Amino acid sequence: MPRETTVAVFRPDDERLDEAAELIESLGATPVPDALLAVEPTDATPRTDADLVVLTSKTGVELAADAGWDPGEATVAAIGESTAGALRKADYAVDVVPEEYTSAGLVDALAEDVAGKRVEVARSDHGSDVLIDGLDEAGAYVHETILYRLVRPDGSGVSAELAAEGDLAAAAFTSSLTVAHFVEAAAERGLREQAIEGLNDAIVGVIGPPTAETAADYGIDVDVIPDRADFEELACDVVEEVAPTYHE
Repeated sequence: MPRETTVAVFRPDDERLDEAAELIESLGATPVPDALLAVEPTDATPRTDADLVVLTSKTGVELAADAGWDPGEATVAAIGESTAGALRKADYAVDVVPEEYTSAGLVDALAEDVAGKRVEVARSDHGSDVLIDGLDEAGAYVHETILYRLVRPDGSGVSAELAAEGDLAAAAFTSSLTVAHFVEAAAERGLREQAIEGLNDAIVGVIGPPTAETAADYGIDVDVIPDRADFEELACDVVEEVAPTYHE
């Protein structure tokens, strides 16, 4: 495939990966879908005795809804519009969505109202400490429920091979974990240094500052961070950087 248009996308190994590839293709670039994440449910559900419940992902909402979770009178907060949309689709009310779709943004939105309250944070096993620590410092009684684990599927990492060969024009990382899993997949193939060099010769987009920090820790240069932590914005910005005329 021609390097000039190839954009690697990293989403969970479900319909989101297909949707990501379709989006990249609709923008005129060539998608390289690489399932660096897979979801393993824990069968846990959010607590029902909290004053405030925080959900941080569409996956978490869907698992809670499938289990019949009822928030009762609790205030429900979503870390971004994707999560909020999933809550509304499942007929849950959404009371809080921060302006900044990050853990720090959610802490800022909640900090003044959580002192002395029971806060339930329901998310994956790779959630940021920023959220828990920030709510705790604001005076909340915080409990965390792990709804699912994020693992790297067997056989993933084709993007690392392409990067090492110089055949990637761009990559769009959606979390710190996708960066870590990319590097792990490259290392398993004995291509860690070559894959990172290949990324540094390409356009690298990340969904937000925490992911950018992780990339920097691995020696990966970041070129694109969208204004909002939203995958569609990330994809559009990355493709615009790679080939501006492709989606005009």
